[in-house]
Amino acid sequence: MDDLLRAATTGKGFGFDVHLVSPAQARRLHPLLERRDLRGAVWVPSDGYVEPASLPQALARGARLRGGAIREGVRVEGLRRAGRRVTHVVTDHGTIACDTVVNATGMWGGEFGRMAGGGIPVCALEHQYAVTEKIAGLPDDLPTMRDPDGRFYVKPEVGGLAVGGWEDSTPVFGAGGIPRDFGPELLPGDFDRFGPIGEAALARMPAFGEAGIKSMINGPIPVSADGEPIMGKAPGLDNFFVACGFTSGIAAAGGAGEAMANWILDGDPGFNLFAFDLLRFGEIHAAPDFLHARAVESYASYYAIAWPGHEPASARPARTSPLHDILLAQGAIHGSKFGWERPNVFAPGADPAAIERPSFRRPGWFEAVGAEHRAIRERAAMIDMSSFTKVEIEGPGACAALQRVAANDLDRPPGSIVYTQFLNARGGIEADLTITRLEEDRFYLVTGSAFGPHDLAHLDAHLPRDGSVRVHDVTSARAVIALWGPLAREVLAAASASDVGDAACPYMQAREIWIGHARVRALRVSYVGERGWELHIRAEDARAVYRRLRAAGEAFGIADAGYRCVSSLRLEKHYLYWGADITPDETPLEAGLGFCIAWRKGDFVGRAALERQKVAGVERRLAWFDAPGDAHWLGGEAIWRGGRIVGTVRSGGYGHTLGRSIACGYVALGDLEDHGDGFEIEAFGARVAVSRHTRPLYDPAGARLRG
Repeated sequence: MDDLLRAATTGKGFGFDVHLVSPAQARRLHPLLERRDLRGAVWVPSDGYVEPASLPQALARGARLRGGAIREGVRVEGLRRAGRRVTHVVTDHGTIACDTVVNATGMWGGEFGRMAGGGIPVCALEHQYAVTEKIAGLPDDLPTMRDPDGRFYVKPEVGGLAVGGWEDSTPVFGAGGIPRDFGPELLPGDFDRFGPIGEAALARMPAFGEAGIKSMINGPIPVSADGEPIMGKAPGLDNFFVACGFTSGIAAAGGAGEAMANWILDGDPGFNLFAFDLLRFGEIHAAPDFLHARAVESYASYYAIAWPGHEPASARPARTSPLHDILLAQGAIHGSKFGWERPNVFAPGADPAAIERPSFRRPGWFEAVGAEHRAIRERAAMIDMSSFTKVEIEGPGACAALQRVAANDLDRPPGSIVYTQFLNARGGIEADLTITRLEEDRFYLVTGSAFGPHDLAHLDAHLPRDGSVRVHDVTSARAVIALWGPLAREVLAAASASDVGDAACPYMQAREIWIGHARVRALRVSYVGERGWELHIRAEDARAVYRRLRAAGEAFGIADAGYRCVSSLRLEKHYLYWGADITPDETPLEAGLGFCIAWRKGDFVGRAALERQKVAGVERRLAWFDAPGDAHWLGGEAIWRGGRIVGTVRSGGYGHTLGRSIACGYVALGDLEDHGDGFEIEAFGARVAVSRHTRPLYDPAGARLRG
């Protein structure tokens, strides 16, 4: 019920027509429901269903009327390329010259993608549903029904019902390659596999047991490595696009078609689609073992509760840092990000199942995260951040090229660290990262674990093709230990033979220092608002450096910490997270990042749009709110003012230092400037009065960070 309440609240925040209904109301809407054990339901009046053969025929007719040609029974045998372009599609009916190619091949997306030289992480899984005989008295307007607890759905089907679901361990179809002669045909039904779904449907809808099953429909459907569609432009190619892996293809057809048209014509889908973008994946996701395991898990989770902090269980461990086994011995409980095992929280001696207990309120890791939070605020702690994407960019044209892509000024002395954004032509934020100038013509880019392919593709699209800039992904070559806290300098000084004082290692500067026998690239940056460093270490030296820091830090109460405490710490400082607080739909001026725009340096991507916005003024801004206690904000909650929904929470959480809940979201300028009070945030159907603050409640001047 919490999950439904949360979904309904989020829907309202986006203006979606969604209603919470009682069990009695649910029964009136769907007379076949057994309601004795129901707590409630969500009703979406605009939901519906289409006949899956007629719609494609209608779309095909529309295409033909507008000059499109559709050829059936044609087998693609290969592609021809010239540099960064696909020039021809080779088929058994001849070779077709092309300006643009779209891989819209569904479950064949991976195979066709390999023809273009890249892996597309999509495969085929078996999905089945039962169709009943006609049921007398079935209402003509019976709505589609979904039961997440039972993991099944029901929809009308020619006077009867179609009942299907999402079971565990569904078979992979064509694991070694889909048969070349496979067409629009079905697979044998598996009544044993359907059993749990049928039993759940019978318990919720007794009429299902009174109707005979006319047929069992079993066929392969496309499923990606995370269960979401795959769209966008393939990296390294200028005219090859992807739109495949749509498990519910017809449902998404209109929106996906519009977004792909924008992508092809304008180079931009027109709004933030990173959750579907091919560039959310890396090489590991297309590896067959990884892909099949994750696709099967994603399929089984299609209706599962979206618990905060949920971690996948399959295909693990896949990628591990040099510190992985050391941290396991220290009590680390790892999560999975971009295939990497990353420490989420430390709980030595505790039952991992209890720590990982999910909840929409206080999860099992709440107290452990609070202890790590306090260790960073009061002493010092280390976090293994080796999964960061690390890239070296060098060459005589490197500085000029980066100046063109980045909004901030990178032409600073060697050793300078610059926090900057990459923008699109609309001024929207495509990347949020740091770039360090190592030498006159050599730079070091650091971004999030899962953002590497996306950020590098954006960079690549704006680099010169004359060989003057070379890009090297060095992620696997360097481990990263974040050492943060008010005593971080004391720990580092005890572990290092180098001078790490303020004069030698000032804030936002990088220096090469010695820790034991290891030469370490020490970046004086922090994402938690405390003094500290990111220590970038050759992978083979990481274990020795960790042990030396650990030994040196014992006298200062050093701790290990995981990624979950970082969210709490950064919210107290108003630090932003790309993909939630900032996306391609928001500009730096709207997000409060105007200090990162170097207006005097010359032209850069997105500058013209920002200049127009600067003159016209922004229409909305990122606003920050807080309330006493733990209000259980997770992102997606509706922001109210004056009886109106005025925004949606982007990030929310509990600040363990402040003892308050913190949230941020974009609100129209008029609602912020007109006194700016009277705000409420709705979570799980209940509203809480909140205070708005314009500066971080913790160390607003940043003295602890720079001191």
